[in-house]
This record gives sequence, C-alpha cells and structure tokens, in this order.
Amino acid sequence: MKMWQHTGLIGPMSGPASQIPMSHDCLFCKIARHEIPARIVHEDDEFLAFHDINPAAPVHLLLIPKHHVASLADIGPADGDWLVRMLRLAPEIAFANGCNPMPAGGFRLVANTGAEGGQEIDHLHFHILGGERPWSNRAAPAA
Repeated sequence: MKMWQHTGLIGPMSGPASQIPMSHDCLFCKIARHEIPARIVHEDDEFLAFHDINPAAPVHLLLIPKHHVASLADIGPADGDWLVRMLRLAPEIAFANGCNPMPAGGFRLVANTGAEGGQEIDHLHFHILGGERPWSNRAAPAA
C-alpha cells in the first residue's frame, strides 16, 4: 500500500499521482505557484523547469511536475501519460538551455528517489545536467 508521506495527508493512495494537488509546505510547489522566485526556463500547464541553485554542471536545471508527487516511488500505472510528456520535454529543455547537440554533446537526466537515493526535496524532479566536462565532483563522472 502506498502512502502519502510528504503532503501532510496520511492514507492509502487511491488514484494516480496526477490527482494529488500541490502541497502547501513543499518548496517546489511554492516555486510552481510563483511564491518563491526561481530562474525559470520553461513553464506550461503541467511542468516547470528552472536553474538549480547549487549547480553541479555548466547546465544544471530541474524539471518538475506542477502537481505534487513525492518521488518516482509514488508513480503508478495511471501516471504514464503525464510522465511520458515530462520525459519527452527533457531533451527540448536541455538543448534549448546550453546542452551541446548530439552526437558529440548530450545531457544526463537524473531522478534521485528517497533518502538513500539522495533525494533532498520531496517532490519528483529530474536534474538535467550537461555542458562541457569536467563537471563538479558532486555529479558522478560516470554512472
């Protein structure tokens, strides 16, 4: 049974993660509501992308869904449609914001999940990392 762990609501998850509204306490929900400033590079009805405040690479962006989802561990079968749209958006955002084009260029897409996975903010987000190497030691040189 999945639980809502980070929205302030405790109980079984009864529907897709896309039905969970924004959390009042979540940092990324506050950014999505424009209550906290961010250097936004993309915004549409479903997703927001902005610069990481502590970059580990020349290009380091965060891509979030505007609705609250704690992590990839909270994704279910009904979330496939919006998650695919989010994944398809990542290359567009990466290349529009300084990641070098293929085949010599590219980018890294990372989703830390849970405490042991290195997740620091309990809102699903993808790190889009790119640009010329070497990167910071915080971004693993090869994964």
